Amino acid sequence: MKKFWFLFYNLLVVPVLYIGVKIVGLYNPKVKRGIKGRGRIFEELVVNAAAIQKSNKLVWFHSSSLGEFEQAKPIIEELKKNKDINILVTFFSPSGYDNSRKYPFADLVSYLPFDTKANAAKFIQIVKPNLSILMRYDLWPNHIWAMKSFNIPTFLVDATMKNNSRRKISFIKNFHKYLFRDVSKILTVSESDAVEFRDFGCENGQVKAVGDTRFDRVYQRSLTARSRNLLKADLFNGKKILVAGSTWEADEEVILPAFTRLAKYDNDAILIIAPHEPTVINLERIENEFTGELDTIRFSSMNNYKGERVIIIDSIGILLTLYTYADAAFVGGSFKQNIHNVLEAAVYGIPVLFGPKIDNSQETKELLRLGGGILIRNKKEAYRNLRLLFLNETLRKEKGKISYNYVQQNLGATDRILKEINQAL
Repeated sequence: MKKFWFLFYNLLVVPVLYIGVKIVGLYNPKVKRGIKGRGRIFEELVVNAAAIQKSNKLVWFHSSSLGEFEQAKPIIEELKKNKDINILVTFFSPSGYDNSRKYPFADLVSYLPFDTKANAAKFIQIVKPNLSILMRYDLWPNHIWAMKSFNIPTFLVDATMKNNSRRKISFIKNFHKYLFRDVSKILTVSESDAVEFRDFGCENGQVKAVGDTRFDRVYQRSLTARSRNLLKADLFNGKKILVAGSTWEADEEVILPAFTRLAKYDNDAILIIAPHEPTVINLERIENEFTGELDTIRFSSMNNYKGERVIIIDSIGILLTLYTYADAAFVGGSFKQNIHNVLEAAVYGIPVLFGPKIDNSQETKELLRLGGGILIRNKKEAYRNLRLLFLNETLRKEKGKISYNYVQQNLGATDRILKEINQAL
């Protein structure tokens, strides 16, 4: 049966994927960039691989994009700290590759070659990994089968599997049963995920619940963020700050009117809003929402701050630090399609508000269940909850403590994963 799936994938799926990518690349700049970036991948790997320390073992980490790579960083950095080891990092997406080319803990950074049998074998023969770590869900069959044929262990780390996953559709499930058998270890974020993988016929010794490295990563980053001092320490003395992070227009249609109403009754309320895409058009649209109601200022002009009630962030990469100033947070994406990372706010011990679209995030659901998270469905509920939080300091601190404890109690996945890696090496 495995031979059938091998032929099915290589004779049907791979050609369709290849043609599809080529067609999309004609009009999608991101896909086109990825195609171009793979043009000289093997030549570059040969040159770069020749320059690394040959006596050291090499661990290969693959991530689909930048978000998944954030989950790999705690593992990579601990490995580098404690071992003489080479690290290869690969990406499927151009955004992950472009933003990580200078990552200081990687000896090699590359695109993953397109998933053909020949490419996979050539890639492995050039880089000669001792272990491969696939982050979260980005499984490419020919590369997994090639690793198996070269007797190189493959780990799937931070693995998740929803009960209603499309991978469980009968025909697709049968394919994955054979694919998962060639993965040496499947390290899941929870026991419930481990149960779902066992439903594919994975053996108990193959699957292990170890936790989610996102908790470790966000905690590490929070320690650095606290020392950045983006804003003057005494700027908000006596104020109550709502930070709305990674917001889309659908989020802003709810949270901005709610804050405008809140500000009428609470003179100490301040909003710091960081749109997911801080383009000129988006910044101007947010400013227009407050025209005639509240004064606004952009972050780049904070040297001229004169008590404006709304601060609009017009740069990227500082959201985690902004949460250090927050008394409460709203996490965007939750009224659009998929919520962004609630842990980035929860780590600071504050209540976290979000909209109804949270199916992509188990940690958001758990934070809601515990009471550190607050689900809002409309402007009215947003105002009511913000008003209550800003009036009731005891309630605010109770919910914040739940958020903080939730993160603290889930630290340690990195150490458990490293134990598995060290055994394999």
